[in-house]
Amino acid sequence: MKDINSPTRPSTPRGATARAKRFFTALIVFLLILCALPNLYPNKNLIQIQTSSNEVVSLSLPELKSQLEGEGFKVKQIESHQGGYLVELENRTLTAEARAYMAESHSKLSVKVVSASTMPQWLESTGLKPIKLGLDLDGGVLFVLKVDTEQAAQNKLQSLADEANSLRIKNRYRNLSIPQVISGEQVEVIAKAQGQNELVALTATLRELYPQFTSTTHKQGSLTKVNFRFAEAKKAEFDKQLMTQALSTLRSRIEELGITEAVTQRQGTNYIRIELPGVQDPEQAKRIIGATAKLSFHALQEMGGQKLKDKSGALVSVDPVAIFGGDEIESATAGRDEYGKPLVQLFLSSQGGEKINRFSRNNVGKPMATVFSEYYADPKGEIKRKTEVISVATIQQVLNTRFSITNMQSMERAQELALLLRAGSLDAPITIVKEQTIGPSLGEKNIESGFKALALGLSLTLLFMAVWYRKLGAVAITSLLVNLVCLVGLMSLLPGVVLTLPGIAGLVLTIGMAVDTNVIIFERVRELRRKGIAMVTALKQGYQQAMSSIIDANLTTMITALILLGIGYGPVKGFAITLALGIVTSIFAGVVVSGMLSESLYSKSRKGAK
Repeated sequence: MKDINSPTRPSTPRGATARAKRFFTALIVFLLILCALPNLYPNKNLIQIQTSSNEVVSLSLPELKSQLEGEGFKVKQIESHQGGYLVELENRTLTAEARAYMAESHSKLSVKVVSASTMPQWLESTGLKPIKLGLDLDGGVLFVLKVDTEQAAQNKLQSLADEANSLRIKNRYRNLSIPQVISGEQVEVIAKAQGQNELVALTATLRELYPQFTSTTHKQGSLTKVNFRFAEAKKAEFDKQLMTQALSTLRSRIEELGITEAVTQRQGTNYIRIELPGVQDPEQAKRIIGATAKLSFHALQEMGGQKLKDKSGALVSVDPVAIFGGDEIESATAGRDEYGKPLVQLFLSSQGGEKINRFSRNNVGKPMATVFSEYYADPKGEIKRKTEVISVATIQQVLNTRFSITNMQSMERAQELALLLRAGSLDAPITIVKEQTIGPSLGEKNIESGFKALALGLSLTLLFMAVWYRKLGAVAITSLLVNLVCLVGLMSLLPGVVLTLPGIAGLVLTIGMAVDTNVIIFERVRELRRKGIAMVTALKQGYQQAMSSIIDANLTTMITALILLGIGYGPVKGFAITLALGIVTSIFAGVVVSGMLSESLYSKSRKGAK
């Protein structure tokens, strides 16, 4: 019998470590459950109806509801919003059709589909988001774009040729010639016998301005020729930079469109894959994403200038070398001038502001041309470049980092140009080689069938564990549920993780792997019990002895998952991500959580027996 007067035994370091382990495990589980909660509140799609000028919509609420329901779109809720309306339909899969109907019926209104959160305020204030759903689950649009790095390299060579000619004219190098036509993959500078000093000066400047080109010099009679071409190593680096810049620009454009769930990734050598889940109206996205518009500002140059057409078809001769380009525009907004005509207000970087300031200071009263260029595919599928002068304005005063482009065709055109300038221009032409739209109804069917499979697999697994392992089965069931919730929470927490239909298959597979972990441990415990070892000791030894087998089995699967993650795209990548994260949560729940539950359960049983 225990002496009630005996002093309390101090807690051992092992006991303190065990308590700390239990605390941190419980904390991790709690945080991941919190991260999983937003998935109980999926976003809803609403039709936003506004005027393009943010005035009050003249259409009344009863009229709007009557029109929609007259076309078979049953309205769940309509609320006023910023002078317009937000409409929610009973059947969310008809949202895109209803938007198209309203846009066609009311051409003067701005009609688009927006996403709204249904989370309670306290949960929304945490900043947590539900798992991003892939195209096969949420519907949406898939684009595959080809980045034409070869055309970009040709453009760079042409830029070098234009720069060389401009320097030749400005510096009056009369003994040099630069053929406009690029022979193959090179630009050739030709010097007469008496033009050696001019050649040295010009080529030195070009080497400084274009370090990615290598130059070779050779004699041909009395002429000296210097050829500029891409250095082999520099060409690979140039292509890599083009792809990086294209990815960055496309992501910025998608963000400007207000699409936050997009997946943009490189596919192969020069392809980019863009997934826009939830987008059912691909036209605007296609127009903005596929745009190759570039803006540059040029001085007029009658002698030796580049001949370009303006909107009326008249020829304008401009300096082929720009004062500054779109890459030095930090921001742009659409607006109207004092006469109500649309314009684009530009905000330049300090470097761009310095260039325009220096140029305008020396050219007040002289004209400056705004040149717009873009690539397009002709009927044969060949990439062509269209360049035109969109405005020629007289410089009235010294310009700084802020000025406007006036005489835009329409407000919509001004808004699109401002968006493209904010997001950045593309240095390489791109073409959309694949476009696929997946309806939301198909996505809902995929979700339903996927989660039915998940529920069936989970139910059968839980039933087997409960029947076969009895008390330990309850531990396995709890750890399985913890594993599933932790996996969902981890997928919600990590940026860039997208749940696809194969991802749901990965969830089902994760349950199987988690069960394997418990089966290995519990069978080891049974072996030890048959040897007459006490349950608490058998549990401790069983978990320790099974650990190496569990790690080995999961490590080989993790290697496979990482390989799939590295080379896969779209659904394959979705499966690989779910599988890799599932391995982590399976080990955590199957070893750490179930070990603590088993120890706690049988420790209490032993104390109860005493």
